[in-house]
Amino acid sequence: MAKAKKSKNPEKDTNRKTVSKAEGKKKAGKANGRANGRMAQGMTEAEKAVRKINKRDYESELKRLQLELVKLQEYIKAEGLRMVVVFEGRDAAGKGGTIKRISEALNPRVCRIAALPAPSDRERTQWYFQRYVAELPSAGEMVLVDRSWYNRAGVERVMGFCTEEEYQEFLRATPLFEEMLLRSNIKLIKYWFSVSDDEQERRFQDRLSDPSKHWKLCPMDLESRKRWVDFSRAKDVMFARTDTPLSPWWVVEADNKKRARLNTISHLLSSIPYEYEPKPPLKLPARQTSSDYVRPPRETQRFVPEVY
Repeated sequence: MAKAKKSKNPEKDTNRKTVSKAEGKKKAGKANGRANGRMAQGMTEAEKAVRKINKRDYESELKRLQLELVKLQEYIKAEGLRMVVVFEGRDAAGKGGTIKRISEALNPRVCRIAALPAPSDRERTQWYFQRYVAELPSAGEMVLVDRSWYNRAGVERVMGFCTEEEYQEFLRATPLFEEMLLRSNIKLIKYWFSVSDDEQERRFQDRLSDPSKHWKLCPMDLESRKRWVDFSRAKDVMFARTDTPLSPWWVVEADNKKRARLNTISHLLSSIPYEYEPKPPLKLPARQTSSDYVRPPRETQRFVPEVY
């Protein structure tokens, strides 16, 4: 039996194998890319919305957008603008998470969150919009409204917390109320977070199984789940009557929370033609020192136990 010839240059053979493997990986990568492209083309809009985003890419882009939000904040302060951003949508649609990502990098004296509880007995006797007017921004402020005056078009309507007359009056008055805000130079942006039945169900089940999220499920959430169709019809009427050219609704596809957050922040930034001039870098002054100052003994103070 003939023996296989040994290569005169083993190093060359090793290089050839390495190149061959690299080319194989490259071809496989291209093939996967083409396959992913074909898959994306065949996806429905709902499937595209749910597809995952790389965590590193998400965090990098979120950090970039939050830096832009800081620039927007400085512009709002400098120009004395007044801005109201309304967040509405289905339960577990991701409104709270988006509000958190917008506000966490901003100065709470500039960016304020308004999340009003149920009206008191006294507030129920007031003009319906009165308690929301009290939350409107002053010059140089932005208010993020987590549930707004649109409660009347949704929860109050479906759950019977308002009369038919009050509901119809709300639908007539809201476009006029919002026009008044806009004519007063208040920038108003309205977002509706849309989530599919299946994804909402998954998030509800996640909240049920995680004790740290039980607070996110209130009796009203459970009741609204039983009246899914009624809420859908109420939302359709609300859009028909309050989605105006002057004050439009912007729908956020929210089956993928991370994409929804990035898309909302990106759109919010594009809604204001802000300008930013970098300030000169701060210089820390020399820290005061004293030769006769002595800290009090540790025994005279109470310290938090170092458990960790």
